[in-house]
Amino acid sequence: MIPFYDADAVHAALDYPSLVAALRDAFAMAAIEAPVRTAYEVGTPSAPGRLLAMPAWRRGEALGVKLVNVFPRNADRGLGAVHAVYVLFDGTTGAPRALIDGEALTNRRTAAASALASTYLSRADSGVLTLVGTGRLAPELALAHAAVRPIRRVLVWGRSIDKAQTVAARLCRRGLSAERTSDLPAAVAAADIVSCATVSSEPLVLGHQVRPGTHIDLVGAFTPAMRESDDAVILASRVYVDTYAGALAEAGDLIQPIAAGIWSEDRVCGDLRELCTRTRCGRAGDDEVTLFKSVGAALEDLVAATLVLERGRGSELPA
Repeated sequence: MIPFYDADAVHAALDYPSLVAALRDAFAMAAIEAPVRTAYEVGTPSAPGRLLAMPAWRRGEALGVKLVNVFPRNADRGLGAVHAVYVLFDGTTGAPRALIDGEALTNRRTAAASALASTYLSRADSGVLTLVGTGRLAPELALAHAAVRPIRRVLVWGRSIDKAQTVAARLCRRGLSAERTSDLPAAVAAADIVSCATVSSEPLVLGHQVRPGTHIDLVGAFTPAMRESDDAVILASRVYVDTYAGALAEAGDLIQPIAAGIWSEDRVCGDLRELCTRTRCGRAGDDEVTLFKSVGAALEDLVAATLVLERGRGSELPA
């Protein structure tokens, strides 16, 4: 019998301190192989969609693959934009070991990766977090950042005031002081950390709004045509990525200024592996603006899935 771990089981197994620590070890050890994900356009003009396949393996121990469907217009249907499943296999025999809710796994590991980057890139006294976006990932980002920094106030902005209020209320129930805001420029200017999780194709965070010392966490905008920051933000920031291969192939926030000839890939200051091994330095001063661009890495999925199997309680599915 193959155990299935639903969203509740995933969230229960993956507390942020443990997951951040596990990701730090995995990036530092570099024992997991994870090729760049493959992407396929599978939607229609009225309902655009992408299918992503994300395999990763630790030889002799574990291997897994996540299948992800991303349909950005699902909000119009009252659905999340991302739907996914993760299959974990034994690394010695190839036999399936677990089926895991992929959306919960993705949201949890994505937020944990941002928190991991924040431990190197945000100021240690960061207390004000601005969330840009109101999808299912948004509250996870706030909880993850609050696990590594003394967040005392969360400002939530979204195109829908009602959805921003819903996210703020959810965070309040989780013990954070959160409020919705309709003034994005003011919220960016007030923030120590700005965390964006949107599918925007137009910049939302603008360089003239960002004050010295801010850390900018960009985890949405996962195609070359999307972006959450303008050129001025990129030019003013020390830029870091989750992985070079993924970010430089998919992140519109970086690809677009590179294509315009105003920025270059050699200005990336490091990736998560280099930060975790201390081969590249993180924040060097309180007045620096730092930026972390994440597009997601299959390594993170395998680490999280392994933890779920070790610590979670699943239900049984027929083999």
